[in-house]
Amino acid sequence: MQALLHHSPLIRTSHSSFSAMASSSSLTLPSLSLNNFPSSPSNAHSRTFNLPLLRSRVFMSVASGSQVSVLNDAPFSDYKPSNAFLFPGQGAQAVGMGKEAQNVPAAAVLYKKANEILGYDLLDICINGPKDKLDSTVLSQPAIYVTSLAAVELLRARDGGQQIIDSVDVTCGLSLGEYTALAFAGAFSFEDGLKLVKLRGEAMQDAADAAKSAMVSVIGLDSEKVQQLCDAANQEVPEAEKVQIANYLCPGNYAVSGGLKGVEVLESKAKSFKARMTVRLAVAGAFHTSFMEPAVSRLEAALAATEIRTPRIPVISNVDAQPHADPETIKKILARQVTSPVQWETTVKTLLNKGLKKSYELGPGKVIAGIIKRVDKGADIENIGA
Repeated sequence: MQALLHHSPLIRTSHSSFSAMASSSSLTLPSLSLNNFPSSPSNAHSRTFNLPLLRSRVFMSVASGSQVSVLNDAPFSDYKPSNAFLFPGQGAQAVGMGKEAQNVPAAAVLYKKANEILGYDLLDICINGPKDKLDSTVLSQPAIYVTSLAAVELLRARDGGQQIIDSVDVTCGLSLGEYTALAFAGAFSFEDGLKLVKLRGEAMQDAADAAKSAMVSVIGLDSEKVQQLCDAANQEVPEAEKVQIANYLCPGNYAVSGGLKGVEVLESKAKSFKARMTVRLAVAGAFHTSFMEPAVSRLEAALAATEIRTPRIPVISNVDAQPHADPETIKKILARQVTSPVQWETTVKTLLNKGLKKSYELGPGKVIAGIIKRVDKGADIENIGA
């Protein structure tokens, strides 16, 4: 998903994915009106940002079924963020990452543990590549997860680092990064999180291989215009080829996923809708849409067998831009994340509206910092690499 940000000031066409991602159990999301979000900042020095409307259409890939209980999410219902850890998603990977982490024992040991779980030398791939191998969905997701948590250990080892870590009162991650955020927040162990991420990458790749699909970034339009563009393209293609917004990234930058023909039609119409450009993303397939449905049952089974605890701090979900305390709710939402649009723009604006003072981007790349600055040029964010 990070790849949406390297043309213009912020987009890159390298191999990316949202690294975020049914079958037996279904999920109906809680009501998502703007009433769920604050309209004014919690302190006088914060700015207020207009939040994108989360229409029911946004969740078109989520089947109706058992209602997700929000009754057990009360501990985080009125969270007031001050300092945040933000974790990147697929597309942030770069050959050479992880090298600095070898200077800190607590970080280096994470790669050793990863090698045992994954069955291959992850650090060697991170440091030496080759790039096309590191860029693959099945390898880049574990690589970013491990390197991002290694960055936490690098921060911990520096003067004042532990105090910064202790001050963090909210966390979130872009698609794949949500798993990293949950691990940091203690919802599951490093090892269990890595096992989930490994399976997630494999399941997403397999789902992508099952049907011809694609993703494209639309630059220079607001989300309403991008939706209109999708509607126009969908009038000209069969149901199996239709497209939808898959990532609400930041103002003027939205990713659309769908059938290959639908994406091609959308690209041909973009200029007539006054889009500045479209950028086809080098991803395996239409992530965060129903094209990823085959991955959900595998994720559900893995999540059911994983011990998940209530996070010690709020972790904002990509699916509904809200924190959840109930472990069963977290499991259901993680399973549905791969077929649901990523609500990153709403997440960032909500944090800023609630009075967020300082953010840290932990892991490879500086894509999230670019997103935050796109929403608020005055936002205070620091990058911690590994």
